[in-house]
Amino acid sequence: MENVKTGTTTVGIVTKDGVVLATEHRASMETFIAHKVAQKLYKLDTNLGMTTAGLVGDLQVLVRYMRAEISLYRLRRDTLMPVNAAATLLSNILNERKFFPYYVGLIIGGYDSRGYHVFSIDAAGGAIEDKYASVGSGSLFVYGVLEDRWSDDISLSEGIDLAIRGINAAIRRDAASGDGISVATITKEKGFEELSTEEVESRMKKLKLK
Repeated sequence: MENVKTGTTTVGIVTKDGVVLATEHRASMETFIAHKVAQKLYKLDTNLGMTTAGLVGDLQVLVRYMRAEISLYRLRRDTLMPVNAAATLLSNILNERKFFPYYVGLIIGGYDSRGYHVFSIDAAGGAIEDKYASVGSGSLFVYGVLEDRWSDDISLSEGIDLAIRGINAAIRRDAASGDGISVATITKEKGFEELSTEEVESRMKKLKLK
């Protein structure tokens, strides 16, 4: 397991206008860079997204499970799954596999009738809601940025910049993180939207991160 684990940096941020999810692109196996365009940011439904860190095979299986269950929930109830329900579902899936656990660290974010939410979820199925969370080998560097710059009245645009700034800090110091940044927003008005590479690069330039 140690030979195939992936180093990663992911982040989820609650703002007054929506949720921001962000990751970098590098997948590594110890000191070897296995992939430079690894997908770690996923749309689960119009109102839900997830970031992933850990074993690639485990992560891909979990994304498929979650998408299927969320789609069934929507069909049966004719409504979107609440964020806390999605977090509980994922926790239950993880907790059922006790002897050979999923080697993962996850963030689920989105909106429902109670507002905007971000949950960090560990490999044992523990789910904790917070205003921001970071998971992966570069998370310590991200938390340093978040603790310094996050506030209750942060806007969606400011949240995007904060996520980019945090991921960039991790890329600079964590060898297992790198090769670009993916960012998505989730709002009640527009649902799940992923930023283009050009917009991310433009924001990095304005923030003087390049």
